[in-house]
Amino acid sequence: MSMNETILSVENLRISFHLQDRVIQAVRGVSFTLNKGETLAIVGESGSGKSVTAKSLMRLLPKQTTRITDGRIHYQNMDITTISPRELESLRGKEISMVFQDPMTSLNPTMKIGQQIMEGIVQHQTLTKAEARQKAIEMLKLVGIPNAEERMEAYPHQFSGGMRQRVVIAIALACRPNILIADEPTTALDVTIQAQILDLMKSVQEQTQMGMILITHDLGVVANMAQRVAVMYTGEIVEIGPTDEIFSNPQHPYTKGLLQSMPRLDADRQEPLVPIPGSPPDVSRLGTGCAFAPRCPYVMKVCHHHAPPRTSLNEQHGTACWLQDQRSLKARETFQMQRS
Repeated sequence: MSMNETILSVENLRISFHLQDRVIQAVRGVSFTLNKGETLAIVGESGSGKSVTAKSLMRLLPKQTTRITDGRIHYQNMDITTISPRELESLRGKEISMVFQDPMTSLNPTMKIGQQIMEGIVQHQTLTKAEARQKAIEMLKLVGIPNAEERMEAYPHQFSGGMRQRVVIAIALACRPNILIADEPTTALDVTIQAQILDLMKSVQEQTQMGMILITHDLGVVANMAQRVAVMYTGEIVEIGPTDEIFSNPQHPYTKGLLQSMPRLDADRQEPLVPIPGSPPDVSRLGTGCAFAPRCPYVMKVCHHHAPPRTSLNEQHGTACWLQDQRSLKARETFQMQRS
């Protein structure tokens, strides 16, 4: 399998939540790919659909209230949206693993750490208990936990927050998955520990060549970790492309707004931060136009009435915005002048 080979492909994914009094379109036509050894970051404000998209890749959304109403999730000649429960059980942990935001909700407080790591190894690999134990010790060493053999007998509450997250990563990586989904993996940790965890994930990825999907709201983390970035707003990807290109040449006003609201340490002089005005709309009451229109400084009449066209700026960089339409010349010139 080459580095440029696509290992995951998501096509026109649509997910809705069916509540008692309303239906919420949480994910609306999301499409992206992931290559071997690549990190794709998915960014956006809270409620943009990042975590819902991530959890759908392993079918972890609640069955009672969630519907995948359209789209496909292709992985190794199978469609994850339609596979059987048995196939899904085999896929989770072995082929695709996930690291969640809070390690305490991911670990069983009544089980020893060693047992929790061995659980997935025994389930997915034909190893004896002694071999599984040795593999678990190796995983603890891999994620940088000292005295690994002794710590196998410890419980989650006997670890610090950073060490617990290392254990969660050890569990996720125990079966050497092809894809790791990391959903805000360092938000609950302080800055120093955050850097250590991210360096650990990057190091393990380089060793194993797994693909990684990183869900975050922190653009600093994106710049350090990801080769490509997808920007989500109200359940849609409004811009996707190489990280360097998105940061240096954003094409969607929302992407530009996110970048302007992020402090930059490399600037010659510190520019004032520019917040994005207003709040994201209620996704259960979206109109027919662009969802970002009420907050957009470059809004035009067409934005309120018609969904923006999806435009490919080059082979890897695409966006969904009326500014890319040739008829939007005046607004586009203003955007380009103010983009830098």
